[in-house]
Amino acid sequence: MKRTQRFRRHSRMLAAWLLACAWPLAAAAQAVNGQARAAQATVSGLTGTTTTALGDAGTLSGANDARHASQLTGSIPSIVGGEALHATTIAGSDEVDSESSIAGVTVSAGGNTITASFVMARATSIRGVDSGNATISGLSINGVPIPVADSANQRLAIPGGSVVINEQQNSAAGLVVNGLHVVVTGVADIVVASAAASVR
Repeated sequence: MKRTQRFRRHSRMLAAWLLACAWPLAAAAQAVNGQARAAQATVSGLTGTTTTALGDAGTLSGANDARHASQLTGSIPSIVGGEALHATTIAGSDEVDSESSIAGVTVSAGGNTITASFVMARATSIRGVDSGNATISGLSINGVPIPVADSANQRLAIPGGSVVINEQQNSAAGLVVNGLHVVVTGVADIVVASAAASVR
């Protein structure tokens, strides 16, 4: 009888210990973050800077959340516009998938014109392991067709600034993939197709 009681007591203690060990892992798996938007522009002016987003799905509230945004057309006048805007971000307990896309893109900044027939960004995080990519078709900068490299972070100079193609920023906070990132110093900072994902 005493052996049976001792065995049951030890079993309960073992079960409690296993639960205590598993709890931090479960809590950590729920530290998720995701965001997606079709386009965003920060424009500098005499009164300061203004940031405007198009097709913005917003930020995940936590695990098992999903956000989505879509527009047939959208534009920030004289800065960026496009068609078929799409953005989505979805979280499970240990995975986040984010995606954004826009077609028929035109970006105008500082006398530069950047066009693309299609831009998409994707970011995934699974238990802290991040991956992502961007797809850009029909890219042209100031009337010159631009071949897109297979590797990330392809940077090109433009008058007054730069264009980064398939920009990937990976840090302790997670992964951010921007299909196109156009910066004209003192004028505008424009991102076309952005997706972010993090599980930490």
